[in-house]
Amino acid sequence: MICEVIVDISSSEIDRVFDYKAPTDVLPGTRVLVPFGGKTTEGFVIGLKEQSDVPEDKLKEIEAVPDPFVAISPDRLELMRFMCRKYHLRKIDALRLFIPSKMRGGGVRDIMLPFCSLTDDAEKIIEKLSSRAKQQIECVRYLKEKGDFSAELNKLFGSAAVSALKEKGYVKTEDVHVKRKPEAAAFEAKKVVLTAAQQAAVDRILASDKTEVLHGVTGSGKTEVYMAVIEEVVKKGKTAIVLVPEISLTPQIFGLFRSRFSDAVAILHSGLSDGERYDEWKRILEGEAKIVIGARSAIFAPVENIGVVIIDEEHDGSYVSESNPRYDAKVIAEFRAKQWGAPLVLGSATPSVETYYAAKTGRYGLVELKNRINQKAMPEIEIVDMSREIRLGNRDILSKPLKTAMEDALFRGEQVILFLNRRGYFSYFMCRDCGYIAKCESCDVSLTYHKTEKRLKCHCCGKTYRMMSCCPSCGSERIRQGHIGTEQVAEEVAKRFPNAKVLRMDNDTTRTKNSHKNILEAFKSGEANVLVGTQMIAKGHDFSNVTVVGILEADYSLYLSDYRSNERTFQLVTQVAGRAGRGEKGGKVYLQTYTPRHYVFRYASAYDYEGFFGKELNSRETAKFPPFAVIVRVLVAAAEDAEAKKTARGIYDDLTKFRKEKSDAFIYFQGMKSPIERAQDLFRYQILMRIGADRFDGVIDEIYEAADRYKNKKNTVFVEINPQNLN
Repeated sequence: MICEVIVDISSSEIDRVFDYKAPTDVLPGTRVLVPFGGKTTEGFVIGLKEQSDVPEDKLKEIEAVPDPFVAISPDRLELMRFMCRKYHLRKIDALRLFIPSKMRGGGVRDIMLPFCSLTDDAEKIIEKLSSRAKQQIECVRYLKEKGDFSAELNKLFGSAAVSALKEKGYVKTEDVHVKRKPEAAAFEAKKVVLTAAQQAAVDRILASDKTEVLHGVTGSGKTEVYMAVIEEVVKKGKTAIVLVPEISLTPQIFGLFRSRFSDAVAILHSGLSDGERYDEWKRILEGEAKIVIGARSAIFAPVENIGVVIIDEEHDGSYVSESNPRYDAKVIAEFRAKQWGAPLVLGSATPSVETYYAAKTGRYGLVELKNRINQKAMPEIEIVDMSREIRLGNRDILSKPLKTAMEDALFRGEQVILFLNRRGYFSYFMCRDCGYIAKCESCDVSLTYHKTEKRLKCHCCGKTYRMMSCCPSCGSERIRQGHIGTEQVAEEVAKRFPNAKVLRMDNDTTRTKNSHKNILEAFKSGEANVLVGTQMIAKGHDFSNVTVVGILEADYSLYLSDYRSNERTFQLVTQVAGRAGRGEKGGKVYLQTYTPRHYVFRYASAYDYEGFFGKELNSRETAKFPPFAVIVRVLVAAAEDAEAKKTARGIYDDLTKFRKEKSDAFIYFQGMKSPIERAQDLFRYQILMRIGADRFDGVIDEIYEAADRYKNKKNTVFVEINPQNLN
């Protein structure tokens, strides 16, 4: 039998199948070791055939099969082929997504530990032991009840006693596979009686075999709907995948699901250790775990017989990968669900415009939860005009109404959340005399000051720089510091409310293992009464004692150079507001803005998603933006500016010729420098296109092929479909 093997090498030049002789029966999806380029290299068998075009005497043989299991199932091999067609990926780039990265190259293995048990009846063994061997006797009595690992027995009874029992043949040891398990937030298991609306949603989803949009206001009980659907799916012997957008959400939802489904739940996300990720992956592969919860990459989990796929907060941009390989987890989820005839559930209080349009036009189903659980009122949103605050003499970070509300809430023993979608202490360093702005040496990005670290930091590449006391260009000490960040907000709140315990949750405070979980648990338990954070705190969290929410600089995302800026602002405001008043005490939201009459805030304060959607859709149709068109960006990057420019020019010229043939497809076509002209020491150019939604399928392959023609070792070229970030 001939095996078709994809070799796991980093060279971008190679994307082909190599034939190898199989020494034994090898199934497609098996990881193998093969001779390649004069050394042994890992690869994956993706197919079998009887004959090869390679002459028999030149056909090499597979050297070894490192795993006792098939790593990639047939359905995921089919998914690989779909991804390669859809995104013009190399096969190996897709395959690498399907297994833990450290599994490649033997970077992580099963933990095998010696497990001890008795070789005979405990009482018979005790009779043979000397009465003076008290530790040995106690160990035997302990092992009578249950076996245990050698290390634990050594701690309890001493290594000498345990070794003596082994030498006498009374205790035997056997190496046992011990699985590393991630921590989960603690939740009390309880059976919830669904509301009529929730039950109707569950019934609709279980009866479906297509994509269903679950549009439910914040606090309407979408998670309970998810769990009820999954409970029925698992009863039928099927599996489920649940995706969440933020790692911060995974410990909470993991703990909630574990309280209901115990060890049938596995978790996959980048915050796990390599060993934990590998063991969770193995549990899923072996069928021990039927429910997978995780961030974007969990969509590739080795589950079969899928009964439902759920994407919570489906509007979140994190479901789109912005690094190689580039893919949209929602597209992958839809493909996997269709493979098994299962429904895909897209849940959100603020669905993306494209998703809701698909539901309204009948492409997707629509299920709605219009009210909070127990008919709790949505928190009032008060729009605070910060221009008026300044006119009244208040130049503080916090408006007077918000400060008063915080004082009252803290006095009553309640909690406060303050949201600002910008981390650090201040966002830029500028000289008032010469206009110098401190920028990263490797990126065309201004540096953000982080007071805790006393460093200026690039949020693009992560480089840090010494803080400056004067302008390095002209020597002036007249320095202007830019927009505030969460670090400064937390500091100011601590000064203004000295009796308050303040926690901060952003990328800077959540880098260590379990930091997300620890911060959230501390706040939920009441160890702190003010939580300051970025969008990490905006979604999914349920804090019953939060009665005041402050949204600072709500305008920040409103004027970004992105057609989604209005949509993202509406989503953020609505999601953050939803953290208030989820308990019995009710709540209020203070939205601080310099543009209080903007329609986004008007609709958001009324929780009028339909009104916002209608206005936004009209604007998009007039301007020909998604869902009425598809935005395509070809992004070119290279270490040399001339190389990047040359590559972009070549692609641009080829596409210009093609555009003339398909002039009815292109709404917009322009080549230019990227808004961030240099990132991580790479010069960047881009070609931006808008293509009619009904013409997209007829032109996208040519765009990919034009990009592929100019790829070489000196550059990188990416094609992005409706990119989340145009910088």
